[in-house]
Amino acid sequence: MSNMTRKPREKPAPYKQRSETVTKNKDAPATSAKPHKVTTRKNLTLNDWLVVFAYIDTHPHQSQAEIVLHFENELTGALALSQSALSRALKRRPELEARINSNPNALSSKRPSVVS
Repeated sequence: MSNMTRKPREKPAPYKQRSETVTKNKDAPATSAKPHKVTTRKNLTLNDWLVVFAYIDTHPHQSQAEIVLHFENELTGALALSQSALSRALKRRPELEARINSNPNALSSKRPSVVS
């Protein structure tokens, strides 16, 4: 078998880093406009999901989209969830309800605690 080797290749240049500076117009007048909603996803706690499940039990004829709208428009502590997240949580409902008894701090947690 012959000695097959590759010829040396040039190393690629590092990626160009983006600057995170926000340009503000200093001559713009003050405004009372509200900033856009935060678009980062926040996981709901187990207690939040239990509140959603309790609402679903008291309003069985509402669609999932209506339930999501109800919690987005709530004045006291609006919950940001999507219809698909609600659907997935309903599939896992027995597992979520079982976590209440497994751990005393489970209501304020977002994920089950795994101890190895």
